[in-house]
Amino acid sequence: MGFYDADVLIVGGGPTGLAAAIALRQAGADVLLADALEPPIDKACGEGLMPDSRRELASLGIEPDEALGAPFIGIRFADLHSAVSAEFAQGTGLGLRRLTLHRLLLDRAAALGVRMQWGSTVELRAGEAPSLHGSTLRYKYLIGADGEASRTRAWAGLNAGSARSRRFGFRAHFEFPPEMKAHPGSSYVEVYWGDAGQVYVTPMGERRVCVAVISRLHSPATFQRIIDSIPVLRDALLHAKQLTPQRGAVSTTSSFRRVARGNIALVGDASGSVDAITGEGLAIGFRQALLLRDSIGEGNLDRYQAQHADILRPPQRMASLLLWMDRYPSLRRRVLRVFASRPDLFAAMLRVHLSEEALSAVALRHGTEFGRLLLSSAG
Repeated sequence: MGFYDADVLIVGGGPTGLAAAIALRQAGADVLLADALEPPIDKACGEGLMPDSRRELASLGIEPDEALGAPFIGIRFADLHSAVSAEFAQGTGLGLRRLTLHRLLLDRAAALGVRMQWGSTVELRAGEAPSLHGSTLRYKYLIGADGEASRTRAWAGLNAGSARSRRFGFRAHFEFPPEMKAHPGSSYVEVYWGDAGQVYVTPMGERRVCVAVISRLHSPATFQRIIDSIPVLRDALLHAKQLTPQRGAVSTTSSFRRVARGNIALVGDASGSVDAITGEGLAIGFRQALLLRDSIGEGNLDRYQAQHADILRPPQRMASLLLWMDRYPSLRRRVLRVFASRPDLFAAMLRVHLSEEALSAVALRHGTEFGRLLLSSAG
């Protein structure tokens, strides 16, 4: 087999592309991965690995040392009127720099023998076979892991679909002084809700946090504007040192009619995405990588096409609920007021979010009561 021959060609070397490469290599496939960028690859995100993400990552043979980041025990929601927190039922999360995560995935892929071409663009021209450095690529399967604006998806004719939401994320890192014994994001991922968007504060190490803003507003000034609208966070960050410049990215919720055709499949955001408000982007990509491995192991992509929606649908439903809270301030205030009065309901929704309990079971047990409390909170 020549260098440009492979069982599986992966276009895109972000976390999902590397996860797919690792999963397929674990199953014995010869994998060639190519990306136009040089590693490690960064992206503006909240940088929190939820417990389910950590479990999926462990199945790929990666269990990050907690000394590389900072563990967190649950999620806290707050607005100007109410606050509620819940601890994870199973495991802990981990605040981990995106660059560190990418390096861990890269090292694991290299150790397994994945062949990688960085700084190399796979040429995808209509009606032509893919090529790299002027040489035609030969493969049994081609996997597009090249993000929301996937060239692979367009080339394969899989663009039919829809985008349900489009927002913008901004991120920077801060360090609090030693005299601040307690600070935002010390034990929980804290989500502050404002009328213009949300702020996520994720612990990243001793006194260090990642601050990520998600909003429908796309101006770089949005980052500080939304922080300034949340007095408790604004005042805390006045004492902190900004460690990294602000970085931005687009956050969408999108779906496509098909994610596989013939011997071509899409993974990660190329195959559909969920608003960053869920914090589930990495877990989704890791699950898709494992499903892709199992499907290819059966000799085709039928299973992947059939079960892909089962992975994407639950977080997209949760994103829809959270985006309703973003869009309608009065509803958000009422929902948070109910959760603050009944933290057990918030904990139940967190379990649903992490696929630890079925939404139908929670709705059957608490739906009527939640509706009653929501109506009574209008006063």
